[in-house]
Amino acid sequence: MAQAQKSAPKSDSALITNPKPKEKIHPTILPSIGYSLQTNWAAAVNYSLGFNNGEVKDADQKISSVSTSITYTQNKQILLPFQTNIWSKNKKYNFLTDLRYLQYPSLTYGLGARSSIDNGYTLDYNYLKLHQTVSRSITSHLYAGLGIFYDSYWNIEELDKPTTGTTSFERYGYAPKEKAVGLAFKLFYDSRSNPITPTNGWYGNILYRPNYTSLGSDNNWESLLIEARKYFHFPQHSNNVLAIWTYNWLTLSGKPPYLFLPSTAWDDNYNTGRGYIQGRYRGRNMMYLESEYRFNVSSNNRWGGVVFANAQSFSKDIKSELSVIAPGYGAGIRFKINRHNDTHVCIDYAFGSDGSKGIFVNLGEVF
Repeated sequence: MAQAQKSAPKSDSALITNPKPKEKIHPTILPSIGYSLQTNWAAAVNYSLGFNNGEVKDADQKISSVSTSITYTQNKQILLPFQTNIWSKNKKYNFLTDLRYLQYPSLTYGLGARSSIDNGYTLDYNYLKLHQTVSRSITSHLYAGLGIFYDSYWNIEELDKPTTGTTSFERYGYAPKEKAVGLAFKLFYDSRSNPITPTNGWYGNILYRPNYTSLGSDNNWESLLIEARKYFHFPQHSNNVLAIWTYNWLTLSGKPPYLFLPSTAWDDNYNTGRGYIQGRYRGRNMMYLESEYRFNVSSNNRWGGVVFANAQSFSKDIKSELSVIAPGYGAGIRFKINRHNDTHVCIDYAFGSDGSKGIFVNLGEVF
């Protein structure tokens, strides 16, 4: 789905990274028709907003962002996300909000990295996500935060499942409802000035989430996310960007409900694993690495292109199957629809193993 996400050479991107004070607020509204492996055809209205809370002389103030959309798909899915990344005027505080509702029949293929694409069947469910985190500056670009995470799945139903044997969901522990409620302890470093379309700097994120039955969870379990992104101009004095992303989602203890297990494209922006359908792999632990090269095609920086490659691996437990790697690769085009906050429409075509391939569309860079 659509998503929103620096000494750079002087170009159009310089206006984007440090917008003029009198042009602080830069909304983008985009009705669209798209296609993905998970949704088939989809109609959406996307809204994103970039703005600067800084003073006129504060050239280093980070761009805050708000994004939301409403999507209805050929597979009778409804998606209503609302995400904000707000920086205080002096960059002392960061407020991160992720609210979404899904009515979401989708495919599952079993556990581990050796699951077969022929074993997919549909899980139908409703999902509500309420995540709020507040972080405070420790040093320049380094923040520590505390949050509360609430996630609930209900009306879970297995459709068109295999007629013989038990499914992986049933073996793992089928339930018509799944809920997780817990605290979130966050430590992150962000030297990017524009999270919508980063062009240089670092982003690192460590998120520890313990879930407690005392707060309403189905059971007690702990997860840890370790993520890092690096952006730099290559060649050095060009507008072209080489971006690298690693995303590692681990279960530390306990038994998460099935739909809470790490899974392909179930990061916050549904973007890991281009080349594969969402939910293609699922397991107790996930390791992921991706690199993308972004380059300009037109002299006015409106049109661009990318090439990318990724690799993912999943395990049923920390000791097994991490040696099985599922690669993905592809290329895409970029079209800038908002020159003030550098928002792009991103259209990619990607390939995976076992004949997996498809179109992937985003509003804003993939990472």
